[in-house]
Amino acid sequence: QVRLAESGGGLVQAGGSLRLSCAASGGLFTINVMGWYCQAPGKQRQMVATVTRGGRTVYADSVKDRFTISRDNAKNTVYLQMNSLKPEDTAVYYCHASYLTETNYSQLWGQGTLVTVSS
Repeated sequence: QVRLAESGGGLVQAGGSLRLSCAASGGLFTINVMGWYCQAPGKQRQMVATVTRGGRTVYADSVKDRFTISRDNAKNTVYLQMNSLKPEDTAVYYCHASYLTETNYSQLWGQGTLVTVSS
C-alpha cells in the first residue's frame, strides 16, 4: 500500500521559514506529479505548488516568489521550502502524489501537517 508521510510543519512568526517534506513509500511505484495543497479553516483545499518527475513546477500566485518546491526522485520525496511566511499562510498543508504501479495509475493524499504563522 502506497502512503505519503509529511513532516516539517510547526509554529513560526511572520517572516520566518519552514521546510515541509513528504516521502512516498509502501510499494513498487513511479511517481509522476507531487505537490502541496493547503486548507485553511472554513476554506477549500487549494493548490500551493506542484512538480513533475522531470522538474516542471507550478505555483499559486500567492506563493510564487516565496515558496520553492523540489523533489528527490531517488528518495521519492517532495519538499516545500517556505520563506517569508505570512499569517495568511496558516493552514494544514497536504502532500499529494500521482503514481504508477505495475497495475494501476492512481493518486493519494497525505495526512497533512499544520503550519501556523503568528503576527
